[in-house]
Amino acid sequence: MATDTLKSTPGASGASGIRRLLLDNGALTALIVLVIAMSALSGDFLTTDNLLNVGVQAAVTAILAFGVTFVIVSAGIDLSVGSVAALSATVLAWSATQHGVPVFLAVVLAIATGIAAGLVNGFLIAYGKLPPFIATLAMLSVARGLSLVISQGSPIAFPDSVSHLGDTLGGWLPVPVLVMIAMGLIAAFILGRTYIGRSMYAIGGNEEAARLSGLRVSKQKLAIYALSGVFAAAAGIVLASRLSSAQPQAADGYELDAIAAVVIGGASLAGGTGKASGTLIGALILAVLRNGLNLLSVSAFWQQVVIGVVIALAVLLDTVRRKAGATPASGAGGGGGSKGKQATTYALAAVVTIAIVGATSFLHNDSSTSAKPKLGLSLSTLNNPFFVQIRSGAQAEAKKLGLDLTVTDAQNDASQQANQLQNFTSSNYGAIIVNPVDSDAASNSVKAADKAKIPVIAVDRGVNKAAVDTLVASDNVVGGELAAKTVAEKLGGSGKIVILQGQAGTSAARERAEGFAKGLKAYPGIQVVAQQPADFDRTKGLDVMSNLLQAHPDVQGVIAANDEMALGAIKALGSKAGKSVSVVGFDGTPDGLTAVKQGTLYASVAQQPSQLGKIAVDNALRAAQGKKVETTVKVPVKVVTKENVAGFTG
Repeated sequence: MATDTLKSTPGASGASGIRRLLLDNGALTALIVLVIAMSALSGDFLTTDNLLNVGVQAAVTAILAFGVTFVIVSAGIDLSVGSVAALSATVLAWSATQHGVPVFLAVVLAIATGIAAGLVNGFLIAYGKLPPFIATLAMLSVARGLSLVISQGSPIAFPDSVSHLGDTLGGWLPVPVLVMIAMGLIAAFILGRTYIGRSMYAIGGNEEAARLSGLRVSKQKLAIYALSGVFAAAAGIVLASRLSSAQPQAADGYELDAIAAVVIGGASLAGGTGKASGTLIGALILAVLRNGLNLLSVSAFWQQVVIGVVIALAVLLDTVRRKAGATPASGAGGGGGSKGKQATTYALAAVVTIAIVGATSFLHNDSSTSAKPKLGLSLSTLNNPFFVQIRSGAQAEAKKLGLDLTVTDAQNDASQQANQLQNFTSSNYGAIIVNPVDSDAASNSVKAADKAKIPVIAVDRGVNKAAVDTLVASDNVVGGELAAKTVAEKLGGSGKIVILQGQAGTSAARERAEGFAKGLKAYPGIQVVAQQPADFDRTKGLDVMSNLLQAHPDVQGVIAANDEMALGAIKALGSKAGKSVSVVGFDGTPDGLTAVKQGTLYASVAQQPSQLGKIAVDNALRAAQGKKVETTVKVPVKVVTKENVAGFTG
């Protein structure tokens, strides 16, 4: 009877085995499905250059995530890793280039900065008894603030000897990928072969039991968060190397990607489970997804939706796996047999993926190339009406000319923009249009496009240390001078004003501030009583202006570095706007021009963004066809007031 109970049909046994294999390797299964899907949908995905791009784009997130794995395995959380990465890179660049510290010592200082931030986190959590969420959230703000203080809000050039970390070996193998692999091996060794690694699993599994068994939990937490800081510092150095500069706003929001990669890879936020290989797979899933959506020309807005849905589905699959009793994703205590089985699984997955992907590649063999070249447009952000108008102008012109235009949104992240430009380059686009997040940070990506003989057109902002075929722009400095002159003359050459600055670290904010300062020199009677950043955001403009009015209720004028902040300031001023207080904005956006018509906004320095987009597309097409283009095309700025707004077309 017992023998009859154990019998099963071969087919049922095989199906059960496949089901168990998929459940035990949910993240790996998701990665395989994504790779196959992207290969089938895009003929540009399965190229050597693009696959290397995916590796480079996963590197920083993966290195951050390896450090976060230690914390999550021990049932903690670290929200500060992105800010610590930016701070560590800033310390390295600041000490090496501005204070003459030897590069080796500067690197040590950067790593020490990461360790110090991690130790502070660990101390607040282990001895101060703060919840990890609160302690690391505080460090997120402190580290970002220190990065801005040290850099004065401007990027700092990275030492050439360290910038090689962003290069390639032999002209094809990216160094960031090698660093990612090395850091992954170190993380795997720490988790599986060291005392501190076993302590992480013990603390995450049951902290009280670990303490009763003699484990010094508080000291172990110090070490765990210090390790997270080390990996964050390494990620910051790699990121800054790719951008050839330390950006004070770099890695903003990367902590969420790092946590997502760890959880997608099979770790539990409750602690006790997780492994380095799973984290790497999670980071690759995010990179493949972003890369593929770029190649498929999916709307930048829909990309955020798709990525969120995929993350949710991946975690849901992991939940199903756990409920089904699949093997826990723990790196501690596994025997040689289980590790051998894991290696066999990965090898089998690789073979299956290569076979299916190879078959799908035939779908693209007969695809004909378009008579018109494909163009790529990478905008610094689409969370601003000015850049939305650039996109609209570019898309309208592309449609008129019958061009295939792919538009991406860098979300004010220089690293994300570098990824997008690499995707355009590896896909052999006819021409690339870039509106840089930062003029220095875009240089390496533009150099790569130049090397691939792809014309590059810069729009609104130039690219430093790299050659572009054409710069289509209005002059931010001249525009700033016009804004200062306009408000000064409105006030009769004397009065108190405040200046709302743009996002610290961006070239547009720096150039417009420079223009404001130059213009006001001619009016000694104008007193600037306050200057505060409001990050080009309407809500922040409202909040900052409301605060400044408490200290300076007698202010007579406001200069804002864009219309969005100006509109926020108008809301804060209420009935004073356009009467006792004159507000001047910048950009000439539709909402800004409406406010000018209504009289609440005295003037806007309009840049005609739709024209910028149109002219950029025209020049990109000419360059792609090998025709001569002008080195610089200046679109004149214009001060729009109530008197001339009716005739302004934008």
